[in-house]
Amino acid sequence: MKAIMYENYGTPDVLQLREIDKPKPKANEVLIKVHTASINAADWHLLTADIFLVRFTMGLFKPKFNILGSDVAGIVEAIGADVRQFKVGDEVFGDIFLQGSGSLAEYALAPESALTWKPSKLPFEEAAAAPLAAITALQGLRDEGQIQPGQKVLIQGASGGVGTFAVQIAKSFGAEVTAVCSPRNMEMVRSLGADHVIDYTKEDFTKSDVRYDLILAANGYHPIAAYKRALTPQGVYIMAGGKFKQMFEAMLLGPLMSEKDGRKLKLLSAKPNQKDLLTIKELLETNRIKSVIDRRYPLQEAAEALRYLGAGHARGKIVITVSE
Repeated sequence: MKAIMYENYGTPDVLQLREIDKPKPKANEVLIKVHTASINAADWHLLTADIFLVRFTMGLFKPKFNILGSDVAGIVEAIGADVRQFKVGDEVFGDIFLQGSGSLAEYALAPESALTWKPSKLPFEEAAAAPLAAITALQGLRDEGQIQPGQKVLIQGASGGVGTFAVQIAKSFGAEVTAVCSPRNMEMVRSLGADHVIDYTKEDFTKSDVRYDLILAANGYHPIAAYKRALTPQGVYIMAGGKFKQMFEAMLLGPLMSEKDGRKLKLLSAKPNQKDLLTIKELLETNRIKSVIDRRYPLQEAAEALRYLGAGHARGKIVITVSE
């Protein structure tokens, strides 16, 4: 099978299209014939090791896993002896992050607990665009943020992969949503349901008089103290992605700066699971959320796709078509 592989950390130039053996599923695994994959900021971090902690979990000098890609949508090719939920021919999607078999390949392995059935009327590419980003948004808003109807919720980085899902999921919970993005993306995030849109090139929301019950920073770059000032007395700030300095601040200073009976500042570590994937499936099926796709690339152009992702200007998700 063909796969996009890398042996060393670096820029997209280290990626190579190679021919390797098709993997075989273990007892609890499903072999997926990949139709479509999508890439996320996590893939960029794993490729470049630009967040040094990557090296402590994924290999100090060289990557432990050699195929990138966590989001996948495809058809079950084979199943292990203990698999009970799926059969050959089922259309599935899911997040196979850290399973050791990335989705930037013609075939990928995953435990059955990482997958669920693709919504029957949803195109493969829209299904593949959802899992990691949508689950990150869901867990940030629902679990860490404890979102409630009527709350004032701000999504920073609202036009990116996590941000586009976060705007829609927050609206599905009945929140009043303010989206922060660049001027070229303002109409797009309004179309997703945002009640208010802030052009970050003209306005710094952390310096305004408006206070928010919940802030989810999908692309955070302000100091953590600035986010704290923008919260209501019981408000919650969730750092879901952005600059390393801000992620480091949220991890180390967030617990120290949080108040026992007041404002909370947290770093989100999303945990893929089948239950939340089923929730995302239901939201997609009922049209309460949709995948926003910026660009499409064939598998052999995955390096160019990651180069575009790394530039930081993607609107929604970037998908990789592996097979028709």
